[in-house]
Formats: sequence, C-alpha cells, structure tokens
Amino acid sequence: MTTILPVSKAASVNPLKSSQPLGAAFAYLGVAGAVPLFHGSQGCTSFALVLFVRHFKETIPLQTTAMDEVATILGGADHLEEAILNLKARAKPAFIGVATTALVETRGEDFAGEIAAIRARRAVELDGTEIALAKTPDFDGAIEEGWSKAVVAMIEAMARREVLSRRNARRVNILPGSHLTVADIEHIRALVEAFGLEPVVFPDISGALDGTVPERWIPTTYGGTAIDDIRSLGDARFTIAIGEHMRAAAERIQAFTGVDYALFRHLHGLKAVDRFVALLTELSGRTAPASIRRSRAQLQDALLDGHFHFSGKRVAIAAEPDLLYGLASFFVGMGAEIHAAVTTTGHSKVLDHVPCEAVKIGDLGDFEAMAEGADLLVTHSHGRQASERLGAPLMRVGFPIFDRLGSQHKLRVGYRGARDLIFEAANIFEGARHDVTPDSLNPFLNREMTDGRRAASANRQH
Repeated sequence: MTTILPVSKAASVNPLKSSQPLGAAFAYLGVAGAVPLFHGSQGCTSFALVLFVRHFKETIPLQTTAMDEVATILGGADHLEEAILNLKARAKPAFIGVATTALVETRGEDFAGEIAAIRARRAVELDGTEIALAKTPDFDGAIEEGWSKAVVAMIEAMARREVLSRRNARRVNILPGSHLTVADIEHIRALVEAFGLEPVVFPDISGALDGTVPERWIPTTYGGTAIDDIRSLGDARFTIAIGEHMRAAAERIQAFTGVDYALFRHLHGLKAVDRFVALLTELSGRTAPASIRRSRAQLQDALLDGHFHFSGKRVAIAAEPDLLYGLASFFVGMGAEIHAAVTTTGHSKVLDHVPCEAVKIGDLGDFEAMAEGADLLVTHSHGRQASERLGAPLMRVGFPIFDRLGSQHKLRVGYRGARDLIFEAANIFEGARHDVTPDSLNPFLNREMTDGRRAASANRQH
C-alpha cells in the first residue's frame, strides 16, 4: 500500500491546490442557466474568477454575497438573501448554486436553515429558480471535494426521490470528475452514443465552457445539464461515475432512485477503456462499432511505437488525487517510474492505490524538492518555475493552465485520448533528449597533454 506523507510545514510555497469553493463553482458552471454564488468576502470570489478566466478564456458568471466587517460579526443571512434576490431579478437564472467560504464557515452559521427560510419567505419572487447549497470552507479540501459536494448538493436539492418500476432502457447517467476536460467529456458522450445509448452528463462543462460564442450577452451559463435532466436522474437505467470523488454522487442517486452504478477511477489506458467499452456493450446489447475498434487498434500500435521512449524514465507528478492516480497508472503501464508524487488533499481513498512508494500531501515547493533528477514534470502551469530551475520539461495537466491555449480541448481519455497522451509524452521525452555526438565518443579528442607532449607536438608543427 502506498505511504501517504502528510503536510509537514505551516506555510505553502507555490501552492498546488485550488480551494473547495472554486471546485463547487466549477461543478455549478456545468448546469444550464446557472449562476454560482460565493457566500463570503468579495476577495474570495475575485481570486477564483481570475483563475477561471485565465484557464478557460471565457466570461464566467460568478457572483458573491460580498460580506463586510459588520456582516462577518453579526451574521450574513441578510447579505445572502439580498444576493439571491438580486440575481433572480437581474439574471433570471434557472439555478443558483451557493458555495460557502472560510469566512462564514469559521463563524458557524446555519446556512441550510437560512436558505430554507429565504425560499419560504420569498417563494413568489424565487419561483422558477432552483437553489442548492454546498458547504465548502477554503481551509479544508481542494477542487475535487468542492466539485463532489456541489454535485451531491444539486442531487439532494433537485433530483426526484422515487424508485421507478419502469425506466428508460437507453438512458445512462454519466458523472464526470473535475479532472476531465471539455474534450474528454465530449468524447465520452460520443462513445456512449455510438452504442445507441442516451447519455445524461452531469455536470456538463462541455456545454458551458467549450468556447461557444453566443449571439447575445447571457448573464448565466449558456450550456450544460438541463434542470429537467437533473430532476429525472432516476429515469436512467444505469449510472457511470468517473473518478473516485464521484462515488458519493453515484451512491446518492442510487439511494434516492435505486439506479445502480459503476465507478471508473480513470480512463487513461487500454485496460480501463476496454472495461468501459465492455460495460457499454452489456448495457446496449450491441457490439463495439467499427470506429471504436479502429481506435483501439491505433492505440495498440501507439503502445508498440511509444513504449521505447518511456522505459526507465523518471516522472514526477503533482495533481489532484484522481488525476494523479490516472496519470501515474498510465506512465507505469508504459514502463516509466514515478519518481515523485504530490497531491492536494489526503481525503481520497484512491491515493492508497497510486503505483509509487509514497504520495506527499503538499505544494509545488515540496514537488520541486522531490522531483530533483526527474526526466519529466507533470502538473499545471504553476509548475513552470520548477521546470526552469530543475532543467526538466513540463507537461501541463489539470487546473489552472493559463500560459497555453486550448487546454480544455486536450483529449486524454478513451482509446484516442490514450493514443494522443502517448504521443504527447513521448515527443516531450524525444525533444529533451541530448544525443551523443561522434566527437564526444572520441576519447582522444581534446585530451589533456603533458608538457612534454605539447613541446613535441609544437616541434613537429615547426
């Protein structure tokens, strides 16, 4: 079993993780007609907004209750109610997702009770708008926990709690983790549809953060999972969760509706994708289409072509737990060695299965110290300084990636994604290789000569 090394210092040096509220807002952005609302100070929201905008290069409808000093002491219920009513009047959202921050969590307010009272007192004004609350203090957890808590909160707030005697035999719920890109989610949807099934992706950032430019200004998200689809999650035949942090959401759907689920910890390699395709074959009663078989054959060829470049390479990875596990499994499967592994939080059970001796809960300062001697660094854009100092190439993954364009359209799951991941990493290894030259192989070239040999050489030249 992998050893989990806890945080060993009081200060964070070049932080690796982003906060729980950001993760919750991330999930809320995957719902159609939504506005995420941070219950806390304006600064908390501004920081998350900057990261979202730099990563996605899109307008982000993120709002705040803007708690001030007085509200922090006396309580923020009035600020929360005012913010919700203002959003309803101005943006007319179908859904408002509330995420708490450390400021109000430390004070210990009854957030659920306050929202219930607001909804009862303002029933007429808030008609047609759903509200969900995720308790996500900044001082605990990271993006994964925030995302998971927000998805569970939306299920509890909107999904119908009934076990149906008859369900839609073609409908499948897909619960993607926060580590999947827009391209990943679109590809997973296409795979499911290729078997004649009807996927309901929740949350669906591929609809809301995929770079679509609307014809007019829209103050809410303009894509994502429809509210009606969230309400009818129990109509599906089956639920597929991707990432350990989505287990809680899948279990909640099962508890409310009786819909069974399967969990895939990652979809980065041949074996994992084979299992995914086998499940789709079972659910649909159809064999894999020719296009999927062709993609599998291309991945097999890429495995043969690429494994020479990975053998013996030392890879250092810093990422959220599920992304760390998936990438570490991929690199080890290709013959590489996990030289260092750093993650954001120790809450995930998947860390026990990361294929390396130890995983450090820490920051990019810890990562840089542990990654000395690595052939490749794998983390987000904040790892670029470590890459420069260590002289090792950087493969950018996760969130945020703000110094490269198109990060959300990088495909790394499924047969095609695994094939592209092999080529991406192998090309980085190839580009960083220092070939031996004929001159460096000559032991007599530029050798040191004694004074006597220098004199003899000089006489011959004369």
